[in-house]
Amino acid sequence: MKLLKSLNLRGWLLVGTAACGVVLAGAVATLGSSARAGAALEERKLPMKFNWIACEPNCRGWVSAVGIITADTPRDFEEFSRGRQLGGATVVLDSSGGSVNDAITLGRRFRNLGLLTTVGVSVQSRGGQTVRAAVAPEAYCESMCVFLLLAGKKRYVPEAAHVRVHQIWMGDRADDAKAASYSAQDLMIVERDIGRLAKYTFDMGGAGDLLSLALSIPPWEDLHELDTGELKLTNLVTTDLVADVLPHVDISAPAMVELAPKTQARFGSEPEHPAKSTKTAEALVPTGGVVATPGAASQK
Repeated sequence: MKLLKSLNLRGWLLVGTAACGVVLAGAVATLGSSARAGAALEERKLPMKFNWIACEPNCRGWVSAVGIITADTPRDFEEFSRGRQLGGATVVLDSSGGSVNDAITLGRRFRNLGLLTTVGVSVQSRGGQTVRAAVAPEAYCESMCVFLLLAGKKRYVPEAAHVRVHQIWMGDRADDAKAASYSAQDLMIVERDIGRLAKYTFDMGGAGDLLSLALSIPPWEDLHELDTGELKLTNLVTTDLVADVLPHVDISAPAMVELAPKTQARFGSEPEHPAKSTKTAEALVPTGGVVATPGAASQK
Protein backbone atom coordinates (compact mmCIF):
# COMPACT_ATOMS: atom_id res chain seq x y z
CA MET A 1 0.00 0.00 0.00
CA LYS A 2 1.33 3.40 -0.91
CA LEU A 3 2.46 5.68 1.87
CA LEU A 4 -0.15 8.23 2.81
CA LYS A 5 0.81 11.70 1.74
CA SER A 6 -1.90 13.46 3.66
CA LEU A 7 -3.16 13.54 7.20
CA ASN A 8 -6.26 14.90 8.93
CA LEU A 9 -6.75 16.88 12.12
CA ARG A 10 -7.38 14.18 14.59
CA GLY A 11 -4.32 13.24 16.58
CA TRP A 12 -1.71 15.82 17.29
CA LEU A 13 -0.67 13.92 20.40
CA LEU A 14 1.12 11.63 17.96
CA VAL A 15 4.00 14.08 17.77
CA GLY A 16 3.69 16.42 20.68
CA THR A 17 2.93 19.78 19.10
CA ALA A 18 -0.12 20.89 17.31
CA ALA A 19 -2.93 23.14 16.61
CA CYS A 20 -6.51 22.24 16.26
CA GLY A 21 -9.79 23.17 15.15
CA VAL A 22 -11.90 25.84 16.35
CA VAL A 23 -14.04 28.36 14.72
CA LEU A 24 -16.66 30.80 15.42
CA ALA A 25 -20.09 31.98 14.67
CA GLY A 26 -21.50 35.33 13.65
CA ALA A 27 -24.49 37.50 14.27
CA VAL A 28 -27.84 35.95 15.00
CA ALA A 29 -30.90 35.45 12.85
CA THR A 30 -33.71 33.10 11.99
CA LEU A 31 -33.07 30.44 9.43
CA GLY A 32 -36.60 30.52 8.13
CA SER A 33 -37.39 26.81 7.83
CA SER A 34 -36.13 23.30 8.58
CA ALA A 35 -35.65 22.84 4.84
CA ARG A 36 -33.08 25.64 4.87
CA ALA A 37 -31.29 23.97 7.81
CA GLY A 38 -31.15 20.73 5.85
CA ALA A 39 -29.70 22.54 2.85
CA ALA A 40 -27.01 24.08 5.05
CA LEU A 41 -26.09 20.64 6.33
CA GLU A 42 -25.71 19.26 2.82
CA GLU A 43 -23.60 22.23 1.72
CA ARG A 44 -21.26 21.68 4.65
CA LYS A 45 -20.44 18.19 3.34
CA LEU A 46 -19.23 19.52 -0.01
CA PRO A 47 -15.96 21.25 -0.98
CA MET A 48 -15.90 24.84 0.23
CA LYS A 49 -17.79 27.45 -1.78
CA PHE A 50 -17.62 31.22 -1.46
CA ASN A 51 -20.56 33.57 -1.95
CA TRP A 52 -21.03 37.29 -1.45
CA ILE A 53 -23.98 38.05 0.84
CA ALA A 54 -25.28 41.53 0.09
CA CYS A 55 -27.23 43.48 2.69
CA GLU A 56 -27.25 46.98 1.22
CA PRO A 57 -28.11 49.69 1.99
CA ASN A 58 -27.81 48.90 5.71
CA CYS A 59 -24.46 47.14 5.67
CA ARG A 60 -21.56 46.32 3.41
CA GLY A 61 -22.21 42.57 3.15
CA TRP A 62 -19.90 39.65 3.85
CA VAL A 63 -18.32 36.52 2.40
CA SER A 64 -20.00 33.19 3.12
CA ALA A 65 -17.50 30.29 3.16
CA VAL A 66 -19.26 26.93 3.48
CA GLY A 67 -17.87 23.42 3.17
CA ILE A 68 -14.70 21.39 3.40
CA ILE A 69 -11.28 22.85 2.64
CA THR A 70 -9.70 20.98 -0.27
CA ALA A 71 -6.66 21.40 -2.51
CA ASP A 72 -8.85 23.53 -4.82
CA THR A 73 -10.09 25.92 -2.14
CA PRO A 74 -7.27 28.53 -2.25
CA ARG A 75 -7.59 28.72 -6.04
CA ASP A 76 -11.39 28.92 -5.80
CA PHE A 77 -11.07 31.84 -3.38
CA GLU A 78 -8.73 33.66 -5.76
CA GLU A 79 -11.27 33.25 -8.55
CA PHE A 80 -14.07 34.44 -6.27
CA SER A 81 -12.12 37.49 -5.12
CA ARG A 82 -11.11 38.57 -8.62
CA GLY A 83 -12.73 41.93 -9.37
CA ARG A 84 -14.10 42.30 -5.82
CA GLN A 85 -12.95 44.81 -3.21
CA LEU A 86 -12.66 42.40 -0.29
CA GLY A 87 -10.14 44.28 1.84
CA GLY A 88 -11.43 44.47 5.43
CA ALA A 89 -14.54 42.38 4.71
CA THR A 90 -15.90 39.69 7.04
CA VAL A 91 -15.83 35.96 6.29
CA VAL A 92 -18.59 33.86 7.88
CA LEU A 93 -17.34 30.28 8.13
CA ASP A 94 -19.42 27.11 8.25
CA SER A 95 -16.99 24.22 7.91
CA SER A 96 -15.94 20.89 9.39
CA GLY A 97 -12.30 21.31 8.41
CA GLY A 98 -10.27 19.82 5.61
CA SER A 99 -6.76 20.03 4.19
CA VAL A 100 -4.23 21.43 6.63
CA ASN A 101 -1.74 22.91 4.21
CA ASP A 102 -4.47 24.39 2.01
CA ALA A 103 -6.15 25.93 5.05
CA ILE A 104 -2.83 27.54 5.97
CA THR A 105 -2.48 28.94 2.45
CA LEU A 106 -6.03 30.30 2.52
CA GLY A 107 -5.62 31.72 6.02
CA ARG A 108 -2.54 33.67 5.07
CA ARG A 109 -4.44 35.10 2.12
CA PHE A 110 -7.24 36.15 4.49
CA ARG A 111 -4.75 37.95 6.74
CA ASN A 112 -3.09 39.70 3.80
CA LEU A 113 -6.50 41.09 2.82
CA GLY A 114 -7.18 42.24 6.39
CA LEU A 115 -10.34 40.13 6.60
CA LEU A 116 -12.43 39.70 9.77
CA THR A 117 -13.71 36.25 10.71
CA THR A 118 -16.64 34.63 12.46
CA VAL A 119 -18.68 31.47 11.96
CA GLY A 120 -22.32 30.85 11.28
CA VAL A 121 -24.86 30.07 8.59
CA SER A 122 -25.48 32.91 6.16
CA VAL A 123 -29.15 33.34 5.36
CA GLN A 124 -30.99 35.40 2.76
CA SER A 125 -34.78 35.63 2.80
CA ARG A 126 -36.96 37.58 0.38
CA GLY A 127 -39.80 39.77 1.57
CA GLY A 128 -41.58 41.42 -1.29
CA GLN A 129 -38.95 43.17 -3.39
CA THR A 130 -36.32 43.27 -0.65
CA VAL A 131 -33.83 40.58 0.42
CA ARG A 132 -32.97 40.34 4.10
CA ALA A 133 -29.54 38.95 4.99
CA ALA A 134 -28.63 37.51 8.39
CA VAL A 135 -26.34 35.00 10.09
CA ALA A 136 -27.59 32.10 12.19
CA PRO A 137 -25.09 31.43 15.01
CA GLU A 138 -26.09 27.85 15.81
CA ALA A 139 -23.24 26.38 13.77
CA TYR A 140 -20.49 23.83 14.38
CA CYS A 141 -16.94 24.78 13.48
CA GLU A 142 -14.27 22.16 13.92
CA SER A 143 -10.79 21.12 12.89
CA MET A 144 -8.98 23.35 10.35
CA CYS A 145 -11.62 26.06 10.68
CA VAL A 146 -9.52 27.32 13.58
CA PHE A 147 -6.79 28.44 11.22
CA LEU A 148 -9.21 30.36 9.07
CA LEU A 149 -10.64 31.95 12.20
CA LEU A 150 -7.17 32.89 13.43
CA ALA A 151 -6.54 34.59 10.10
CA GLY A 152 -9.07 37.29 10.97
CA LYS A 153 -7.76 40.62 12.25
CA LYS A 154 -10.85 40.61 14.49
CA ARG A 155 -12.58 37.39 15.57
CA TYR A 156 -16.00 36.93 17.14
CA VAL A 157 -17.75 33.82 18.48
CA PRO A 158 -21.41 34.01 19.54
CA GLU A 159 -22.65 32.04 22.54
CA ALA A 160 -24.75 29.74 20.36
CA ALA A 161 -21.76 28.55 18.35
CA HIS A 162 -20.08 25.19 18.97
CA VAL A 163 -16.30 25.38 18.65
CA ARG A 164 -14.63 22.00 19.08
CA VAL A 165 -11.07 20.67 19.05
CA HIS A 166 -9.10 17.41 19.19
CA GLN A 167 -5.87 15.77 18.05
CA ILE A 168 -4.89 14.79 14.52
CA TRP A 169 -4.54 11.28 13.17
CA MET A 170 -4.06 9.27 10.00
CA GLY A 171 -7.49 9.33 8.36
CA ASP A 172 -7.58 5.73 7.16
CA ARG A 173 -6.70 4.52 10.68
CA ALA A 174 -8.85 6.85 12.77
CA ASP A 175 -11.62 4.28 13.30
CA ASP A 176 -9.30 2.00 15.28
CA ALA A 177 -6.36 4.24 16.10
CA LYS A 178 -5.05 2.09 18.96
CA ALA A 179 -4.80 -1.07 16.87
CA ALA A 180 -3.31 0.53 13.74
CA SER A 181 0.39 0.54 12.87
CA TYR A 182 2.43 3.54 11.73
CA SER A 183 5.70 3.87 9.84
CA ALA A 184 8.57 6.24 10.50
CA GLN A 185 7.68 8.14 7.34
CA ASP A 186 4.10 8.54 8.59
CA LEU A 187 5.48 10.21 11.70
CA MET A 188 7.82 12.38 9.62
CA ILE A 189 4.89 13.71 7.58
CA VAL A 190 2.88 14.43 10.72
CA GLU A 191 5.78 16.19 12.46
CA ARG A 192 6.56 18.28 9.40
CA ASP A 193 2.99 19.52 9.01
CA ILE A 194 2.49 20.03 12.73
CA GLY A 195 5.49 22.32 12.61
CA ARG A 196 3.79 24.30 9.85
CA LEU A 197 0.58 24.46 11.87
CA ALA A 198 2.35 25.56 15.03
CA LYS A 199 4.19 28.37 13.23
CA TYR A 200 1.00 29.48 11.52
CA THR A 201 -0.92 29.45 14.81
CA PHE A 202 1.56 31.81 16.47
CA ASP A 203 1.90 33.96 13.36
CA MET A 204 -1.86 34.49 13.43
CA GLY A 205 -1.92 35.34 17.16
CA GLY A 206 -3.12 32.02 18.55
CA ALA A 207 -2.04 31.00 22.07
CA GLY A 208 -0.14 27.91 23.17
CA ASP A 209 -3.16 27.01 25.30
CA LEU A 210 -4.96 26.08 22.09
CA LEU A 211 -2.31 23.47 21.33
CA SER A 212 -2.43 22.17 24.90
CA LEU A 213 -6.21 21.74 24.83
CA ALA A 214 -6.13 20.00 21.46
CA LEU A 215 -3.35 17.63 22.47
CA SER A 216 -5.36 16.36 25.43
CA ILE A 217 -8.14 14.85 23.25
CA PRO A 218 -7.20 11.51 21.60
CA PRO A 219 -8.95 10.30 18.43
CA TRP A 220 -11.02 7.70 20.27
CA GLU A 221 -12.75 10.36 22.39
CA ASP A 222 -15.36 12.97 21.48
CA LEU A 223 -14.21 16.41 20.45
CA HIS A 224 -13.78 18.97 23.21
CA GLU A 225 -16.11 21.95 22.97
CA LEU A 226 -14.42 25.15 24.07
CA ASP A 227 -16.33 27.24 26.60
CA THR A 228 -16.28 31.02 26.79
CA GLY A 229 -13.25 31.09 29.06
CA GLU A 230 -11.26 28.75 26.83
CA LEU A 231 -12.11 30.74 23.70
CA LYS A 232 -10.51 33.77 25.34
CA LEU A 233 -7.62 31.81 26.87
CA THR A 234 -6.64 30.47 23.45
CA ASN A 235 -7.04 33.94 21.89
CA LEU A 236 -9.58 32.66 19.40
CA VAL A 237 -11.85 35.54 20.37
CA THR A 238 -10.68 39.13 20.07
CA THR A 239 -14.02 40.89 20.55
CA ASP A 240 -17.31 40.30 22.37
CA LEU A 241 -19.22 42.62 20.04
CA VAL A 242 -20.82 41.22 16.92
CA ALA A 243 -20.87 44.77 15.53
CA ASP A 244 -17.07 44.64 15.33
CA VAL A 245 -17.29 42.03 12.57
CA LEU A 246 -20.86 42.38 11.25
CA PRO A 247 -22.09 45.94 11.79
CA HIS A 248 -25.75 46.78 11.13
CA VAL A 249 -26.81 43.14 10.84
CA ASP A 250 -30.20 42.50 12.42
CA ILE A 251 -30.15 40.35 15.54
CA SER A 252 -33.04 37.99 16.16
CA ALA A 253 -33.71 34.56 17.63
CA PRO A 254 -30.94 32.08 16.76
CA ALA A 255 -31.81 29.31 14.35
CA MET A 256 -30.97 25.67 15.02
CA VAL A 257 -28.60 24.28 12.41
CA GLU A 258 -28.01 20.55 12.35
CA LEU A 259 -24.47 19.36 12.97
CA ALA A 260 -22.74 18.03 9.89
CA PRO A 261 -20.77 14.79 10.11
CA LYS A 262 -17.28 15.57 11.33
CA THR A 263 -14.70 15.82 8.58
CA GLN A 264 -11.09 14.99 9.25
CA ALA A 265 -8.65 17.64 8.14
CA ARG A 266 -5.92 16.33 5.90
CA PHE A 267 -2.19 16.84 6.38
CA GLY A 268 0.48 16.81 3.71
CA SER A 269 0.09 16.80 -0.04
CA GLU A 270 -2.94 15.53 -1.87
CA PRO A 271 -3.17 11.84 -2.91
CA GLU A 272 -1.84 11.09 -6.37
CA HIS A 273 -5.17 10.03 -7.87
CA PRO A 274 -7.87 12.70 -8.35
CA ALA A 275 -10.59 10.18 -7.51
CA LYS A 276 -9.09 9.67 -4.06
CA SER A 277 -8.74 13.39 -3.52
CA THR A 278 -12.42 13.91 -4.25
CA LYS A 279 -13.36 11.05 -1.97
CA THR A 280 -11.42 12.39 1.01
CA ALA A 281 -13.15 15.74 0.69
CA GLU A 282 -16.50 14.13 1.50
CA ALA A 283 -17.97 13.94 4.98
CA LEU A 284 -18.88 10.32 5.59
CA VAL A 285 -20.09 8.88 8.87
CA PRO A 286 -18.84 5.34 9.59
CA THR A 287 -19.81 3.22 12.60
CA GLY A 288 -19.00 5.05 15.79
CA GLY A 289 -19.68 8.52 14.41
CA VAL A 290 -16.08 9.22 13.36
CA VAL A 291 -15.37 10.19 9.81
CA ALA A 292 -13.02 7.82 8.03
CA THR A 293 -11.14 9.55 5.26
CA PRO A 294 -9.46 7.01 2.99
CA GLY A 295 -5.85 7.86 2.33
CA ALA A 296 -5.72 10.75 4.79
CA ALA A 297 -5.39 11.52 8.46
CA SER A 298 -8.32 13.15 10.08
CA GLN A 299 -9.98 15.17 12.73
CA LYS A 300 -13.34 14.22 14.15
